[in-house]
Amino acid sequence: MKKNQKLRYIGWVAVGISTTITCFWAFWGIVENFHEGWYYASWISNLGLMFVQYLSPMIIFMGVTLVSIYQPRIGSGLHVLIALLAAWFFQVFSNMGILFLLAPLIGLGGLYWFGRPRPRKTAVLFAVGLPLLTLVLAGVGPVLRVSQRVDDGFLQARLVQGNNVGLIWAPAGPGWPSTGDNWYQAKSTCQHLKQDGLTLSPTPQFFWRLPTVEEAVRSMALHGENSGGEWDPDTKTTSYKDKPDKESPLWSVHSPVIYWWTATEIDQEKAYIVVYDGKVWPRSKHIGPDYLGFRCVTDP
Repeated sequence: MKKNQKLRYIGWVAVGISTTITCFWAFWGIVENFHEGWYYASWISNLGLMFVQYLSPMIIFMGVTLVSIYQPRIGSGLHVLIALLAAWFFQVFSNMGILFLLAPLIGLGGLYWFGRPRPRKTAVLFAVGLPLLTLVLAGVGPVLRVSQRVDDGFLQARLVQGNNVGLIWAPAGPGWPSTGDNWYQAKSTCQHLKQDGLTLSPTPQFFWRLPTVEEAVRSMALHGENSGGEWDPDTKTTSYKDKPDKESPLWSVHSPVIYWWTATEIDQEKAYIVVYDGKVWPRSKHIGPDYLGFRCVTDP
């Protein structure tokens, strides 16, 4: 094999790997954007969040790939720089971090150092076109789903009945916060919530509580209609006639919270959380990220 052919082959291997990585970030970014993002009332804010938080890995890697195609030595250095920055940001200076993050990126930079993908225009079309196609194809479903969400704007206490469950769900406020908290604090807040659901008492009132897994699953809805959810305690799985979504009457469309704590404990360390799409997962009671909140309930 002639030298130029070898360089071309190495260059195209590098472009192929880069494009695969960019496609992954395109898929992940657009799916996660419409799963946990896109909650602002403003389109500008939603687009800003999408590009800055969810699509930035795709954009950065695509940009580095384009630089590497036209300026291989500069692109090679950028790969090494990204590897070091990523390792510092994620604190993965370990054997596993070197194996799965540092070595692949530095190795990819080495391919660009020696490789020369030709023709360049075809390489650029490949590196840009496939990720954008992935973005569009992966985003069609989530866009349609989010665009059809029901939001009646009613954030007061609400009686939700159906599927053999009838509960009053707390109004927006301490019993239905827009930020996250751990399981212990969620449980305590519900216990201290006064009957009006809007103020906390210095002593436990025991009027409100966290919903159980079964109550939460059976109360899930899609487009204002109960989703027919069922919780199987033996297999620890859920099933629905209609997959629920983040919308009225239970969820706030404009809240970053996408998970709720339930009262159902697994053991001393873990309890179940429910996702707006109906899934149920075990989580440590001690965590409390902004997207993991709760909504207290009481019997009518």
